[in-house]
Amino acid sequence: MLGSQLNVSPLVATLRTLSWGDALSCTAKLAIAPYPESSPVVAAKPQTIKFLQQPTSPQWVEMALSHLDTILLDHSHCERKAAGVALNLMFRYPSNSKLVRQLTAIAQEELEHFEQVNQILERRGIPLGPLSAPPYAATLKAQIRPQEPDRLLDSLLISALIEARSHERLGLLGEFCPEPELAKFYRSLMASEARHYGIYWVLATTYFDPETVTQRLQQLATVESDILATLHPEPRIHS
Repeated sequence: MLGSQLNVSPLVATLRTLSWGDALSCTAKLAIAPYPESSPVVAAKPQTIKFLQQPTSPQWVEMALSHLDTILLDHSHCERKAAGVALNLMFRYPSNSKLVRQLTAIAQEELEHFEQVNQILERRGIPLGPLSAPPYAATLKAQIRPQEPDRLLDSLLISALIEARSHERLGLLGEFCPEPELAKFYRSLMASEARHYGIYWVLATTYFDPETVTQRLQQLATVESDILATLHPEPRIHS
């Protein structure tokens, strides 16, 4: 047994105190979806994060814990890329003032996390370097429709899904990682990751009709779950 069952009560309590109030109504709601009872990773009732159709498989958790150094290096790449996504959207839509303001904060926070992960890598003697990317992000981005305003909607919702999955998987690392300090670090990131996916959702509902957003989110969430239905052979945050 790698750990006890997931307990999200502290997370929910934290989310209720966050300052970006628009995001709270959607990030503080979780839906229950259990892993198979035979799972060696979790005893009962882990959580499927809002927006995600399927929980992460126990096999991913086992692979990640067996390759923590590689996961940390990939995490560094993920934080850098997440900051880049926020910046690219700001440059693409500079007249959308709420988007620019909210994504400025996200980009800053992602870069802070990037630096924190890099410091951990340095302490562990792991040099920064390239890693081959799993098909996850590229397959999702291929779903972005080229014409506006569809392009904006899809970009925001795909970012929300990626952040939601990151929140879920960093939480699993925080719960089951056998190294106490590293587990504590991953738990410390959960609230901000939840806030990020909530903000992308709120921005989508700011610029688009809520029913349109919900329908498109369901379509993209199906693609997201289908990508992860087959475990990528290399250990990655989104493998």
